[in-house]
Amino acid sequence: MNKITKTRSKVYAALAAVAMLATVLALPSFTKNDDAATITINSTKIVEGIQAPTALVFPGPNTGWVAEQTGKIRLIRDGKLTDIVVLDTKSKMVRVNSGYEEKGLLNIALHPNFNNNGKFYVFYSRNTTTQNPANNRRFDHTDVVAEYKMFPKSDVADPNSERIILTQDKPDGNHNGSGIVFGADGYLYVTFGDGGGQHDQHGPIGNGQDMNTWLGKVLRINVDVEGTYSVPADNPFVGKDGVKPEIWASGFRNPYRITLDKASKQLFIGEVGQDTWEEVDILEKGANYGWRLVEGNHCHNPATGCSFAGMTPPIAEYKHDETGGVSVLGGYVYNGKDVPSLKNKYIFGDWTGPTWYLQKAGSKWTKGKLTIKGFPVGGKITGWGEDQSGELYYLINSEAGPGPYGSTTGSVYKIIKN
Repeated sequence: MNKITKTRSKVYAALAAVAMLATVLALPSFTKNDDAATITINSTKIVEGIQAPTALVFPGPNTGWVAEQTGKIRLIRDGKLTDIVVLDTKSKMVRVNSGYEEKGLLNIALHPNFNNNGKFYVFYSRNTTTQNPANNRRFDHTDVVAEYKMFPKSDVADPNSERIILTQDKPDGNHNGSGIVFGADGYLYVTFGDGGGQHDQHGPIGNGQDMNTWLGKVLRINVDVEGTYSVPADNPFVGKDGVKPEIWASGFRNPYRITLDKASKQLFIGEVGQDTWEEVDILEKGANYGWRLVEGNHCHNPATGCSFAGMTPPIAEYKHDETGGVSVLGGYVYNGKDVPSLKNKYIFGDWTGPTWYLQKAGSKWTKGKLTIKGFPVGGKITGWGEDQSGELYYLINSEAGPGPYGSTTGSVYKIIKN
């Protein structure tokens, strides 16, 4: 290489660096989380002997339901795991692998008026016979959102009360999202993930940016109707050609989980990234969070020179090789009383174990390390829970999946004051 060529190469490299910097600076409210002080808290095991716990809800004081990935909702009462099975969806589901697995019974949401109507909602994976027109092969499975009702004055649900609300065929077995939560507006918000595989290689722009599919979106629907559901009239894309009216926001890879902050009424999302970045988002009406074009605040497809125009940035992100994390587990804003140091902070973690908090500081969010005493060595976080008093819990599994037949290595831990 001669001197002129070397000089040109240096100039071109400098210009490319300037162009990339300009692209980054153009990102609205570019996320930069200054590290806040580490907070140390404690935790105590509430129950053990659960098979691959995925979700935890509290239908009453001192009463919890924990979902097992293999299909059962188990009853916890007064801090003890009972033999009562609230609901068993195994006969309706796919066969769940014993190793790493993203399908199964994945979530529960209680109706806002549960105490009066006994209704709750589950998200599970079932078999499918539908052909995928993209490759003329059968879809991998179908994700289902269904409503059930409790038997009157009983601890168990009527297994024949199932009302299918939504179904979504999935081309791959992963990225199932499985977010179901009622917002402060009383509507049900649902996430299905982008369809699975890697890099959202579904169609020319990916499912995250394709507004004619539910995949890669957050949906908002009204379930308090006859039949299945209705679309709220104030959904942002109602009446727009080529856009599914159920869509509330777009540009997601695998939103896991979505939860309501009962104080601010905002919905928080843990958005699982691809190879490098994990992010946390606050859900906004009509917003585009960028996938597959971007991963967090960074170009993904294309790898450089992408446009951030019109995209909503995350409130926080973290990098795999700097934290040891690989998959974010969205948590809750703490609204309890037992742990004052966590008040109004968003608590979340990674499947591999690291945990953090986010705290609002003006228009930005600061991220701090959360050290949890009593956290089991080698434990994998599989979910979070919030009881009726606002106290927080985390779910642990020592297996990468459900484990061998009869395996019960899952536990529920409660966060307590240090």
